[in-house]
Amino acid sequence: MLLLTRSGCHLCVDAEAVVRSACEDLGVQWRSVDVDSDETLRARFTDHVPVTFVDQRLLSYWFVDDGVLRGTLTTQAPRDMPADWIPSLVDQP
Repeated sequence: MLLLTRSGCHLCVDAEAVVRSACEDLGVQWRSVDVDSDETLRARFTDHVPVTFVDQRLLSYWFVDDGVLRGTLTTQAPRDMPADWIPSLVDQP
């Protein structure tokens, strides 16, 4: 589970709380990456944070729905996400 955030983003703070709670409850590893730490991320997602990915697939922009996140985390067979994976322009439609 990957959460793209930005410093000073109030939606990101809210999204992180939802992600942290769901992932702790379900025993799912997650990490957060500042979209401004990488030029490719900033170019692709600057207007969309927070952005969530589960199993290297885009789940949501701007808001994280707790029910959708938990459902996704429990119904899909989880794939290993490399610790250094970040979405690239090639990964997105």
